Amino acid sequence: MKYINEAGWDRILRTLVGIILLALGFGGVLTGTLGVVVNIIGVLLLVTGVVGFCPVYALLKIRTNK
Repeated sequence: MKYINEAGWDRILRTLVGIILLALGFGGVLTGTLGVVVNIIGVLLLVTGVVGFCPVYALLKIRTNK
C-alpha cells in the first residue's frame, strides 16, 4: 500500500523548488557551505515531491491531501 501525505499542489511546488535550488547549487550561483546546504535541501524537496511522502509531515501528523 502506498502512503502519500502530500497533495498534488504540494508535490508540484516541492519538485519545482527542489529543481531551482539544485540549479542554484550545482550551477555555481551559490558556493561553499551555503551551496552544499542548498543542494541538500533541494535533493530532499525533489525526492519528497516525486515520492509524495514527507517524513516530517508524518511525524507531525500533517496531510495536505484529502
